[in-house]
Amino acid sequence: MKLVSLTMDPFVLMFLVVALGLALGQAKIGRFSLGNSGPLFVGLAVGWGVFRLSSHIIERGEGADGYGDALRILEGGVIHSHFFNVALMLFVASVGLLAAKDMRVVLKKYGGRFIALGLLITFIGALSTYAATSLMNEMDPYEVAGVYTGALTSSPGLAAALETAEDHATRQAAGLSKEEQTLYIREAKAGVGAGHAIGYPFGVLIVILAVNFLPALFRIDVEEEKRRYRIEMETARALDGRSDQDKEPFRMVPFAVTCLAGYLVGSIQIPLGALGRFSLGATGGILLLGLALGSIGKIGPLSFRMDAKALALLREIGLSFFLAIVGLNYGYKAVEALLVSGTSLALLSLGIGFISVMAGFLVGRYVFRLNWVMLAGALCGGMTSTPGLGTAISSLKSDDPAAGYGATYPFALVGMILYTILLHQVPVL
Repeated sequence: MKLVSLTMDPFVLMFLVVALGLALGQAKIGRFSLGNSGPLFVGLAVGWGVFRLSSHIIERGEGADGYGDALRILEGGVIHSHFFNVALMLFVASVGLLAAKDMRVVLKKYGGRFIALGLLITFIGALSTYAATSLMNEMDPYEVAGVYTGALTSSPGLAAALETAEDHATRQAAGLSKEEQTLYIREAKAGVGAGHAIGYPFGVLIVILAVNFLPALFRIDVEEEKRRYRIEMETARALDGRSDQDKEPFRMVPFAVTCLAGYLVGSIQIPLGALGRFSLGATGGILLLGLALGSIGKIGPLSFRMDAKALALLREIGLSFFLAIVGLNYGYKAVEALLVSGTSLALLSLGIGFISVMAGFLVGRYVFRLNWVMLAGALCGGMTSTPGLGTAISSLKSDDPAAGYGATYPFALVGMILYTILLHQVPVL
């Protein structure tokens, strides 16, 4: 294999970014380190470089070394989405099964507050997006709608935005010729996609930084919060008549069943009347099935309370590759937005993400009085941010935040889809 093709080989890139990223994550500046988020930052830099290299090769024309690989990258992304999906499924299934032990008592204790946070965080993000559209008339409203879904890292939100943009563009182009209508609709959907691609990495960064720095900024004693949470859960489990079940060795069949059942549940389209349809997607479906099956414990010969060390290893593998692929596929858009074009969209995504997560934090901490262990997971769920959940688990050295994430995530998804649709229907002031 020639050096140029080797440089663009997806397996070389994934393993290289994971190795360098995890090494970078271990470096400390004072008390701060990137931890498991390292592959994301290395991936952003490498992804930008690989995309630039591919562009130069295409400019040289057919016959240039690596032309086929460069064409594949420019048309389909640095890493195929199948790798992304598998890594994400491994991560969320492991997290769900690990965090399942307290899911029932967590819902009893905090359930209403999680619902409110999921809807509040997405509403504040939508309100910020609407305000930006009203104040900055020169911005493409379709790109801004895409930034909203990207800043809150929501793939189901993107799907709703694309569908709604098509309907809105069809109405806007009603008086045009057939060809002009087709072009207008295509440009509208392309605007949504571009906004999402620019907003996504910055939305991820905001949540990761928030989970790492909010405890220090607001003087939260993380170890004391963990101690209090353990006492709360022990008391709640005793009142609920539950106790920790014995964990059996890791078995591949129950793990695969969790992924399969979760994927199928996530693909179910739930009608929302005039607002269209809603689905949890693979991420939400597998996470919720992992939490549910792990909470049940055993169904016939299948035990879903598996060895924590094996599940933790799968969780780390899935998260590392997931973050690496996010960085590789979004690196070019993120860097170019900051250096060349799309600066306003990049800043907008940072603003939407920051305002949303801060609103969720302030309400969750000072109104709902949530323990930081649960609030960290709820913030990530409200922002529909799986990378953020990985950071919360890493920084707290506990899988407990996943329960808050899993309880908040579905309501945040409903909010995302609802508010995305409304953004295209409410007239801009």
